[in-house]
Amino acid sequence: MQRLIQGSGPAPRGLGPCAVTIGNFDGVHKGHRLILERAIEQARRNGWAAAALTFDPHPVRVIRPEQAPRVMTTIDERLDLFEEIGLDLAVVLRFDQELMRQSPEEFARGALVDGLQARWVVVGENFRFGSRHAGDISTLRSLGLELGFGVESVEPLEIGGELVSSSRVREAVDAGSVGLARKLLGRSFRLRGDVVAGRGIGARHTVPTLNIAPDTELLPRDGVYVTQALDLERGHAWPAVSNVGYRPTFGPSERSVETHLLAPLNGSAPRRLQVCFLHRLRDERTFASAEALKGQILADAAAAQRYFRRLNPAPA
Repeated sequence: MQRLIQGSGPAPRGLGPCAVTIGNFDGVHKGHRLILERAIEQARRNGWAAAALTFDPHPVRVIRPEQAPRVMTTIDERLDLFEEIGLDLAVVLRFDQELMRQSPEEFARGALVDGLQARWVVVGENFRFGSRHAGDISTLRSLGLELGFGVESVEPLEIGGELVSSSRVREAVDAGSVGLARKLLGRSFRLRGDVVAGRGIGARHTVPTLNIAPDTELLPRDGVYVTQALDLERGHAWPAVSNVGYRPTFGPSERSVETHLLAPLNGSAPRRLQVCFLHRLRDERTFASAEALKGQILADAAAAQRYFRRLNPAPA
């Protein structure tokens, strides 16, 4: 997949013709996937490229910074997910004051027509664009008639009575409901980050852990989770147990994400780690001693091993 990350001006010419979808796509959840797949279908049917036009930073950070959501996916992770879904091209526009002031027509001409030679545009039915959100689906259809592209709107997706949205996924993660988050995302909620040095308490008193500095701001509710850890550079994966919180047994500390691997490293520690949250085990608690905490960690590890055995039972 071709990736273009640039300023707020139009994309370079000569990229199309394209079936284009536009949005923030934070989390790239199942509702987003439905929109992206419709663009891919149109592109394959007509011999065009399938493209996504997205923004960085999140527009609300520029328009109303005090209301900006905690993002779930970095721009790099978003693009990785686009590629997994099957897009041919992703263009990332820097959302700044200049882009914010563009009228709907300026945006359609510059980003869609001049940049991407859009032939078909797929968006969610609540799509708004242009300065002060002046443009909606009706505006986009009118501009499409004038500028030569068709428009398709996709209704919001519901799963089990739940409306799928980035906001709803954030609520689920905030509550520690990682199972619900998985249903809405179509995959496990995950954190990526650099492996950083901790206080060394686990190695001295309980069990060794890997600590990450998450790339993104949204963390699950404090507690202990069954997870899967992935070395992002070498591709090695391990079953694991992760603690999100403040480690209160050993006194005040900053909020952290600590992961205890349930299988040997077989090599040096990873430098970049992805932690996928599969199941919540319990709340974070304060223990009377390091020994009591170690006993609970071993019990958590045993519970996690049972979870993984249920997923992958041994052959009969």
